[in-house]
Amino acid sequence: MNSHSGLSRRAFLAGTATLGAAVALHPFAALAAAGQAHLRIMETTDLHVAVFPYDYYADAPNDTLGLARTAALIAAIRAEAGNSVLLDNGDVIQGNPMGDYIAYEKGLTDGAHPVIAAMNTLGYEAGTMGNHEFNYGLEFLGAALKGASFPIVCTNIVKADGTPFAEPYRIVEKQLTDGAGATHTIRLGYIGFVPPQIMTWDSSNLAGMVDTIGIVEAAEKYVPEMQAAGVDLIIALSHSGIAAELGIGENASLQLAAVEGIDVVLTGHQHLVFPGPDFKDIPGADIDKGTLNGKPAVMAGFWGSHMGLIDLLLEVDDAGKWTIASHTVEARPIYERVEGKVKPLVESEAEVLAAAQVDHDETLAYVRRAVGETAAPLHSYFT
Repeated sequence: MNSHSGLSRRAFLAGTATLGAAVALHPFAALAAAGQAHLRIMETTDLHVAVFPYDYYADAPNDTLGLARTAALIAAIRAEAGNSVLLDNGDVIQGNPMGDYIAYEKGLTDGAHPVIAAMNTLGYEAGTMGNHEFNYGLEFLGAALKGASFPIVCTNIVKADGTPFAEPYRIVEKQLTDGAGATHTIRLGYIGFVPPQIMTWDSSNLAGMVDTIGIVEAAEKYVPEMQAAGVDLIIALSHSGIAAELGIGENASLQLAAVEGIDVVLTGHQHLVFPGPDFKDIPGADIDKGTLNGKPAVMAGFWGSHMGLIDLLLEVDDAGKWTIASHTVEARPIYERVEGKVKPLVESEAEVLAAAQVDHDETLAYVRRAVGETAAPLHSYFT
């Protein structure tokens, strides 16, 4: 898919002002004409089992995290858009005591993993795997992902016999409504990537059973296959960070964006925010336009701290060919800091909490359990 600059800043602001006190439609949704459609791509990444706004280590509420809070943004974000998709970028099932409790004590013999159950309430359309998905071994990973109501794609992991470990990509047909109210079909392609270094980090779980290939190498193999299958827009779910040099290939999203045929890149892994100042000195990473090598890209923090948003103004010609006319990118937070204190911007979604409530309560009992006793006095020398 080709792209070109379209909506000017003046038109963007004018579109916003025109909406007044009504639902704050994104200007692409408000100004789209016949043959133009607004598509909003929403990203979560590096959730690390953070469903509740709760720090299990401190055993206290925490307003800076939790999918239940991120979920509170979704209804409003969807209302602002003409058309939307919700995607996850990996590192889901590991990362806090709830993850350890499920993996090491309770198991998955009864029902879905709590974070997967929570995600199932929100209408995700696809996801990929992060490196921490492999921390508990392949058997547990398979059991956890089996409960997902959405496809999980990952391109650069292969079994010992060389066949794909997971579905490399998924092409789906989606109906988009244009500015004149007409409906058009677009074929969206989701392709996923994980850092190849999982073979080092989790070698005891993976050696002899799977292997990895480079992220860029995998893209160059499968993107032409997706194009031959008639995909219109390829969205890369890249559980990989952003770095100026490819190096060992862990943080390869910038280089992935340069692969011909990739249209949009969702990034993660580094627990940072893009667009943002952390990436201001990296050639090819434009924090003003929200692009990596000219492709719209976003990184949505971690633990549900942000919702990543990429808004596309798409145009379709008489032959059915889609083009990105313009884009905007935003990482929308669930909290802000006011005079050094955290101020939540949203409240938790009850349905998301309910999906994991039993496991949350059991995790609290798990972390509060006594691990032993001593008759000798103890001192940390820090208090």
